[in-house]
Amino acid sequence: MMKITLKDGSVKEYENQMAVIDIAKDISEGLARMACAGEIDGETVDLRTIVCQDCRLDILTAKDENGLAALRHTASHVMAQAVKRLYPDTKLAIGPSIADGFYYDVDPATPLTAEDLPKIETEMKKIIKEGLALERFTLSREEAIALMKEKEEPYKVELIEDLPEDAEISFYRQGEFTDLCAGPHLMNTKGVGKAFKLMNLAGAYWRGSEKNKMLTRIYATAFAGKEELESYLRMMEEARKRDHRKLGRELGLFMMHDAGPGFPFFLPKGMELKNTLLEYWRQIHKKAGYVEISTPVILNRKLWETSGHWDHYKDNMYTTVIDEEDYAIKPMNCPGGVLAYASEPRSYRDLPLRMGELGLVHRHEKSGQLHGLMRVRCFTQDDAHIFMTPDQIKDEIKGVAHLINEVYSLFGFKYHVELSTRPEDSMGSDEDWEMATEGLRLALDELGLDYVVNEGDGAFYGPKIDFHLEDSIGRTWQCGTIQLDFQLPQRFELEYTGADGEKHRPIMIHRVAFGSIERFIGILIEHFAGAFPTWLAPVQVKVLPISDKYADYAKTVLEELEEAGIRAELDTRSEKIGYKIREAQTQKIPYMLVVGQKEEEEGNVSVRSRFAGDEGSDSTAGFIEKIKKEIAGKEIWQTEAKEEK
Repeated sequence: MMKITLKDGSVKEYENQMAVIDIAKDISEGLARMACAGEIDGETVDLRTIVCQDCRLDILTAKDENGLAALRHTASHVMAQAVKRLYPDTKLAIGPSIADGFYYDVDPATPLTAEDLPKIETEMKKIIKEGLALERFTLSREEAIALMKEKEEPYKVELIEDLPEDAEISFYRQGEFTDLCAGPHLMNTKGVGKAFKLMNLAGAYWRGSEKNKMLTRIYATAFAGKEELESYLRMMEEARKRDHRKLGRELGLFMMHDAGPGFPFFLPKGMELKNTLLEYWRQIHKKAGYVEISTPVILNRKLWETSGHWDHYKDNMYTTVIDEEDYAIKPMNCPGGVLAYASEPRSYRDLPLRMGELGLVHRHEKSGQLHGLMRVRCFTQDDAHIFMTPDQIKDEIKGVAHLINEVYSLFGFKYHVELSTRPEDSMGSDEDWEMATEGLRLALDELGLDYVVNEGDGAFYGPKIDFHLEDSIGRTWQCGTIQLDFQLPQRFELEYTGADGEKHRPIMIHRVAFGSIERFIGILIEHFAGAFPTWLAPVQVKVLPISDKYADYAKTVLEELEEAGIRAELDTRSEKIGYKIREAQTQKIPYMLVVGQKEEEEGNVSVRSRFAGDEGSDSTAGFIEKIKKEIAGKEIWQTEAKEEK
């Protein structure tokens, strides 16, 4: 008898082997109708998979992450079939499910436009209504290549030719449409349902290489029900309003230019924001016992070979030749931090040594992956490298976690934590990796932090803890990280003198809190929709004279604000005061000080805020005292109120 342990712990026994879908039907016809995939001993499988031995089996529906992925994967096949029906000469590349939907890369004979998307959606609805069964079959390599050549699908032929010799080559057929695919998929097209939406078109190089042809990527999404779809579309609409590229341009924060794709230009207001963040960074790090260093942007190849970056990361590095010697622009700050540690003899009394660096790094990102400030080729990384003794590991990790929590809490971010373990492309002994991973795990357990294990996603030199923050509309971003490294201290032969008078090898932590300063600014722009709290705002106060007659008094107010260290501007244009107020609100200025005859006579200002509208009259000194207190407290206003439209 074959024993199948179900999700609730109950056990089903069967005399003969059975398909996952048939076991689902035996449990419940309703469950079978909702089933999207199965999970056998933790591995996601197709509903057609035959179960032939004792195992744990979960039936996955669209409420499960992997079940929803199967639904979306099937939707991508439906979309490809619709494209082929409408535009038969289109060549197909790949169409996977992704975190928030799915896409298909296609090579159309005539360029697709946004106007084509509704037509494709309509055809998809027809295919779904037809309820076409998805049939899985396999072919030999020769037969598979012959089939795809017959269908004139060159991208599929290339994929097959690159598969290992012993790979099982599977296809799924639905009606007249057949696609190369490993699955899993729903049983028929009707299971995709009505809750799907084609989102947009984008360019994508075949296989992600700029040397290959640019294809058309059709982005789409799908959910189990219309409520989830509508909720997602509302979130996406809000995300469009908050797009940091749009707001960055409108608020004069930063720009991009064809002179250097992926290399951001910070404008004066953007620099105010960036410098405010860096000032805060320096304050909290000094308080936490860090010293600050700065290391060169370009270092020679020998250094990068010693660190391991040349072997593991050189495809992402920019290189040059100086005095007939190979050099690389640094993609990471850690080798420079190691050299700073090694610059003088160290004792156990010097440890832990916490060295922070706001280091400018460059990485060769593919052009198709560039995205505003979120994915750039040049950025400032708020690195720190901590050198310590083995018995200090746990406390130092906990200290870094507390500092990262302090930063994220200040901005109102919630976050979750992942522990990433050894990747295939790694260096070092099993013993070192086990010790490092256990050190991170123990620290997380003692902190009481919930975390998930992300197998195989560590850095090549050590395991890591990643902090994924959640912004105001529910999107997550990986920013902070703590990486424990036994390898670089060995490769650079770092030492300290222990209490026993002998030489010992220090252990190293790599960590960031903001991550990329540029990316963090992009996240903040979208999190606050450009309406920064007063302490962060590039312009904190706008002084608005009612007419030219009060320009001199307005200048006096401006001078008092600037003398108090408040970032302020003066609007002296000959415009009506209502226009000036609305424009200041559009620029998301926290405070507006309106001055006219009454204010000049009384030596006061009329205060309007982005948060509460008209706040009445106050003396300039009284207003300055209040705003300085707000700035010093780094207050975060959670709501914006009474803005005039």
